[in-house]
Amino acid sequence: MNFAELGVPTALVKELERQGITSPTPIQEATLPDSLAGRDVLGRGRTGSGKTYAFLLPLVARLDASKMPAMPNKPRAIILAPTRELVTQIKDSLEPLAKVRGLKIQTIFGGVGQNPQVQALRRGIDVVVAAPGRLEDLMGQGHVDLSAVEVTILDEADHMADLGFLPGVKRILDKTPQSGQRLLFSATLDGAINVLVKRYLHNPVTHEADSAQSPVAKMTHHVLHIGRDDRLPVLVDLTAAPGRTVVFTRTKYGAKGLARQLNRNGVTAVDLHGNLSQNARTRNMEAFHSGKAMTLVATDVAARGIHVDDVALVIHADPPSEHKAYLHRSGRTARAGAEGTVVTLMTDDQVKDVRDLTRQAGIKPTTTRITSLKDPILEKLAPGKRTLIPGGYEPDAPAQPQRSSTPKEGGRNRQRRAEGGNPEYTRSGKPKYNADGTPTAEGRQSGGGAPAGKGQGGGRGRGQGAQGNGGGQGGQRRSGGQGGSSQGGQARRGSGQGGQGASKQGAPKQGGQRRSGGAGGRAGGSSSHSASSFSSGRR
Repeated sequence: MNFAELGVPTALVKELERQGITSPTPIQEATLPDSLAGRDVLGRGRTGSGKTYAFLLPLVARLDASKMPAMPNKPRAIILAPTRELVTQIKDSLEPLAKVRGLKIQTIFGGVGQNPQVQALRRGIDVVVAAPGRLEDLMGQGHVDLSAVEVTILDEADHMADLGFLPGVKRILDKTPQSGQRLLFSATLDGAINVLVKRYLHNPVTHEADSAQSPVAKMTHHVLHIGRDDRLPVLVDLTAAPGRTVVFTRTKYGAKGLARQLNRNGVTAVDLHGNLSQNARTRNMEAFHSGKAMTLVATDVAARGIHVDDVALVIHADPPSEHKAYLHRSGRTARAGAEGTVVTLMTDDQVKDVRDLTRQAGIKPTTTRITSLKDPILEKLAPGKRTLIPGGYEPDAPAQPQRSSTPKEGGRNRQRRAEGGNPEYTRSGKPKYNADGTPTAEGRQSGGGAPAGKGQGGGRGRGQGAQGNGGGQGGQRRSGGQGGSSQGGQARRGSGQGGQGASKQGAPKQGGQRRSGGAGGRAGGSSSHSASSFSSGRR
């Protein structure tokens, strides 16, 4: 059966054909007749089974049929997903379909500024693809009104439950019209999902394209029993083979550290985990998609958001803690009908845990003990010539803005730049101080007091020093020097005093306090307040 026979509109069928998609997957074939008819649908299919098009096609078809215009701050449909990566992946799949029917879409998630999202909503949006946290935040600020929502879709509902998002999801769904269509898709159906189904779906049709534990038929599973010291060499060998590889670790720090180790050993690798900013996550995923980096090291949180069709190998560098995570990780390979290989690294102390894990996942892996990097199993799992690039992946350096050669007024380093970075010299390049520490003629003209440690007060700061009564030149500005030995005050940062210094206009007033004021002379008392116009230390 083809998409047209399932009821998909002709314009969308042509767009799918343009992308080379001509035959529906089992989950699409099972759910599309009901979802296109407007019924609430509960769909369960393994990761990589084609769930995304199973809900995008009926979404676009319904919005196109209703012919309602996009309204400011009132989306006509919302799609909720648990991670920023998955939100982006859904948006990428939706864009070509939406363009065919002239629909406007907008992603909403945290980690980036909200203003572009708010402005897009004000201009009018048909479909919002969102992570629950940021969407609920914008709703609270009055930027999103869900009263006009015609279709609500929950993708990876079980993962949202695992991450603790269900309370927020419920609050969001409570704001959508009960008359709207609701589609819920998940890799597993358990107690938490049943709560959502009973509360929000009306007479739903349930479709399960396969069993909850069924692995992909074209996916082969292997366990490599290794010594602890062999972990990195085995990983380097496998990831240096041709093709894209996704490596999973348990922790964010493990992902970051392993990506660094792989790069040091010549493997082009990037990491993906919760500690990265959104810009860094986007940059690393683009590098992986483009082939600049052939290995992605990720945590479980990122497992569901990585949709790359040509990943040949998935490696569990750290075995996951439970079988659902194993299935979701493994689902990064063997996508869209392709073949894939899954490798789990197991040390002596992990044997029982890995056996329990694979049994619960419903798979029977081939286990091989590795004693040498020349073991033929490594070539079998990752065939091809190993390629190592010195330094690994090197991201493109961002362009640096050109600085003006003319110092800006009030710039923190204006005088130092003008003096070539050396405070011992005047702008003309002539020295400020004689060998005995007294100012030269040029130094006096430029406001230079004696340098620290020469018996006279500062004047090396920004601003001119003036001769004080105590034989010290009062440093008035930042980095003021040390006061004279007869009257200088003891000062902390922000309260230096060098005898009687000059005010800004040169009138003799009590020595001024400034940040980074130097310590006063040994015989001087402490200074905490001053009548000088500089005494506050503020600029």
